[in-house]
Amino acid sequence: MTGDFEQRRVALSTGVELDVVDMGPKDAPALIFLHGFPESHRTWRHQLPHFSDRFRCIAPDQRGYRGSSKPQDAESYTPDKLIADIFALADALDIGDFTIVGHDWGGAIAWGVALGGQPGGLHPAWAGRVTRAVIANAPHPAIFQRLLASTPQQREASQYIRVFRDPASDALIEEQGIAGLLAHAFAGRVPSGGVQPPDEIARLLKDWEDRDACRAMVNWYRGSPMEVPPMDAPYAEPPAVPFPQLTIPTLVVWALDDVALPPSNLDGLSELVPNATIVEVPGCGHFVPWEAPDKVNAAMDAFLERTAAPA
Repeated sequence: MTGDFEQRRVALSTGVELDVVDMGPKDAPALIFLHGFPESHRTWRHQLPHFSDRFRCIAPDQRGYRGSSKPQDAESYTPDKLIADIFALADALDIGDFTIVGHDWGGAIAWGVALGGQPGGLHPAWAGRVTRAVIANAPHPAIFQRLLASTPQQREASQYIRVFRDPASDALIEEQGIAGLLAHAFAGRVPSGGVQPPDEIARLLKDWEDRDACRAMVNWYRGSPMEVPPMDAPYAEPPAVPFPQLTIPTLVVWALDDVALPPSNLDGLSELVPNATIVEVPGCGHFVPWEAPDKVNAAMDAFLERTAAPA
């Protein structure tokens, strides 16, 4: 059992306010941890104490979650806005360059943060600020879209996204919140691996009582441009489109028993991320930061030590 973390309220230039954990020496190298759906900064409850003796560890509740700002329109959750939040957060905390760490949706945003902020990155104002990336069970955007178009396994595993996006789900969200929507979307597909301890389940259920938060969390899916075809749509390899390489040191931790994201998401990764280190975690489901925290911490320890900037 891990106790509560102290949070501070941080106003961003992007117009939202986030509740943020800020642990560790203020002058130490910064790690910014991004949680996914449907969790919070507590995704990282086993990592924050472990790394905060050597790093400044920043873990926001991202927009739409818990006490942070919760715009109710899907347009407020397009990836460009979610990525901009992270650089605005770094600015607000006087952090110049940083290592980005993400899981699930937080990992999807971390890919974008890294591509925009690596040296020579896609966003000139941010280029050079992201020195390393750590991604846990979050698919590379180019690989994921290809798998959705061409493979029954990934398309079937992602049909829940179509349920989340369906306006018919709004009444269920209003009546039963995220718990009801999850039960509906994943009916008959119990995730393998660890189960949250009772105190964490209680925290999540309390967070999910807020219907504004429930709608906002689903808007991450509704604001995304990713295309999830129905199962009866034709399968085809999409036309090859050049995709920028991520060249900074990148650690990809992949739990192999993830029912939503099969290991095929690693196929071809080395071409898109030539400086990638891939650590596979067998016998573990999607929520690898807390299902297998010792393995995640060990992989991060080795990676961060090996890629540390010269003193």
